Amino acid sequence: MKEVIDVGLAAIAQPFSWAVKAGGLLFTTHAAVRADGSIDTGPIEQQARLTLENIRRAVLAAGGQMSDVAQVLIYMTDEKDMPIIDTVYREFFVAPYPNRSSVVVRALVVPGMRVEMVVYAAINQ
Repeated sequence: MKEVIDVGLAAIAQPFSWAVKAGGLLFTTHAAVRADGSIDTGPIEQQARLTLENIRRAVLAAGGQMSDVAQVLIYMTDEKDMPIIDTVYREFFVAPYPNRSSVVVRALVVPGMRVEMVVYAAINQ
């Protein structure tokens, strides 16, 4: 049975939940979304930090810790942003790091949005 996790972010018009827990796993996707639901389209460092803060918010709300994150999928609009994303990423994760895939995409859903991350975490029940 799945459980929708309240992560404290505003609901948006799209049909999805910010975080869902099922079978001891957390499924969550985030970008640079502020608590009021607006999107931060500022510098990539700022977007990456807010994205990872939202991920941490979801993991904690589900009863886990960042060390429970098993996989991170990063979607970015410019491969030149990877070193900056990596620097911010290291503020939130320490070795042993989660498995990770990083993909460059043509665009994300909101103009100016430069990064989105999908996270899977194993959270003890």
